[in-house]
Amino acid sequence: MTTEATPETVDRKTSGVQKHGRATRVVNSIFQATAEELTRVGYGGIRIEEVAKKAGVNKTTIYRRWPSKAELVADATRTLLSNTIMPDTGSLRGDLYSYFASLAERSQQPLWRGMLITLNSHADPDLESLSLELRWIARENRKKIIDSGINRGELPKGVDAELVVDVVSAPILYRTLHLKEAVDLNFIESVLDIVLAGAAANALRAPPKETEQRHELPA
Repeated sequence: MTTEATPETVDRKTSGVQKHGRATRVVNSIFQATAEELTRVGYGGIRIEEVAKKAGVNKTTIYRRWPSKAELVADATRTLLSNTIMPDTGSLRGDLYSYFASLAERSQQPLWRGMLITLNSHADPDLESLSLELRWIARENRKKIIDSGINRGELPKGVDAELVVDVVSAPILYRTLHLKEAVDLNFIESVLDIVLAGAAANALRAPPKETEQRHELPA
């Protein structure tokens, strides 16, 4: 699964840090080390001392910005997962294909795969709110792709964009995160063919308007 962080969540702990320079490099190295440890030992096994050692910093440097492991992991995952660029191919099918092809590619990279599986494992209460937040952000970004397609006239106005998003995402994310299988591009194309054809043919209709007025019988 791919997602984008909001500026507020990314900048909360890094405000005041120059965009270029040693401070930024330190933050990036800490985030990278955190992601690697998350992949290697899972959330429960992360130790700030190990993250600091891997990042080449003193552990007090980490504690100054992130008083708890939960805060560090949350900011690191938000920032690293924010690197996804939303596609703009000019077509609904092209945008969806580009989005999910990128997700499938990332899911096979050890670092990204470890983070995605950990965030979707529901194994630790500390990760529940973060996992839910990131899933909602990702869902909203996918919905924007569908909305753009509707605005271009590629799908009927009556289509439920959220339903289309869920139906497209479900088989791809299920294979990637739950079955832990590689998703090839042919599978993504097949999912898009089925879902988009069905969405175009079965746009949700508004409830029929009542054509007859009901009158109260005189007492």
